[in-house]
Amino acid sequence: MVSRAERGPVADWFWTIDRFFLATFVLLMGIGFMLSFAASPAVAERLNLDSFHFVKRHAAFLLPSLAVMIGISFLTPRQVRRAAMILLLVSLALMVLALFFGQEVKGSRRWISLAGLSVQPSEFMKPAFVVVCAWLFSEHARQPEIPGNLFAILLFGIVGALLVAQPDLGQTILTTAVWGGMFFMAGMPWLWIIVLGGSAVGGLVVAYTVLPHVAGRIDRFMTGEGDTFQVDTALQAIVRGDWFGQGPGEGIVKRIIPDSHTDFIFSVAAEEFGIVFCMLIVLIFAFLVMRGLNHAFRERNDFTRFAVAGLVLQIGIQSMINVGVNLQLLPAKGMTLPLISYGGSSMVAICVTAGFILALTRHRPEKRAVERSLFRSGMGVPAE
Repeated sequence: MVSRAERGPVADWFWTIDRFFLATFVLLMGIGFMLSFAASPAVAERLNLDSFHFVKRHAAFLLPSLAVMIGISFLTPRQVRRAAMILLLVSLALMVLALFFGQEVKGSRRWISLAGLSVQPSEFMKPAFVVVCAWLFSEHARQPEIPGNLFAILLFGIVGALLVAQPDLGQTILTTAVWGGMFFMAGMPWLWIIVLGGSAVGGLVVAYTVLPHVAGRIDRFMTGEGDTFQVDTALQAIVRGDWFGQGPGEGIVKRIIPDSHTDFIFSVAAEEFGIVFCMLIVLIFAFLVMRGLNHAFRERNDFTRFAVAGLVLQIGIQSMINVGVNLQLLPAKGMTLPLISYGGSSMVAICVTAGFILALTRHRPEKRAVERSLFRSGMGVPAE
């Protein structure tokens, strides 16, 4: 335990960090690692790999991801902005390269190989995009003559175009929802709400008309006809789990779900540990979102308020999409359950998001330093 009397970067970090946030992120990572034992062996065996191939890879990403989260949480808000700007530029550049040189998986070019590792740049783009847009919105709120909102709209257009080009409709919808929520918080005029809302509806219509795989998924969701094997099997696993599950390792339906370790790990959790356990997972995500929005509500700095709200919305909406697909409440879409599903890029990127949240919700160390200085000089501590 670090004493309050100690001084230094680690002591300041420990006593200024939101430990509820930190515990929540670590808990979700622990749940994900536990579920990897239940969800991934059957997938590995179908691919003629060692039964614990994905478990070992999941474990290999845990410590680096945790280190990234903790390291970023030491940053000041100004350093968060700078880090996000650099990460956004690099991610956008890699997304462009992926369109031309990336690996094609199921008709999409979202992955690029770096140092022997497959990286999905759009995963790292998301938290950086949120932070940079928060800064642009806050600059416009601080000085209306600065065209921050216009720059945020242009940046959204660039990001949206790259996501559609991959194509990745799920990430496009997620990014649009989060960006729209931040813009609304920043005081979006009603005219913009109408224009952007109409554009979003028009975009979905165009995607349905132009992209066959999008039309196929929506048609299967609406009619129940066609290849619905994976979503039907996932729902069977949930139903079989009942309230308290079949027990660890006792799942049967999970063994035939193709993406049980990634997009449908929620169904595996339901079959083996029950609906009550799944409700607990949903409550953990709800707690994370509500605590983040509460921080944002109490925050006086516009940049911090917009950024924290946007980052927790990103995690919350992504988890909602994943759970909705598992429950057949939404059309099937490849979207991982944050910090729980298997995936190196996804885990590290979500830990970047978590690190940004932890950094921006810390009690300001510089304020503590001023108070200590005033106390030592005999002037007393200023009132809150």
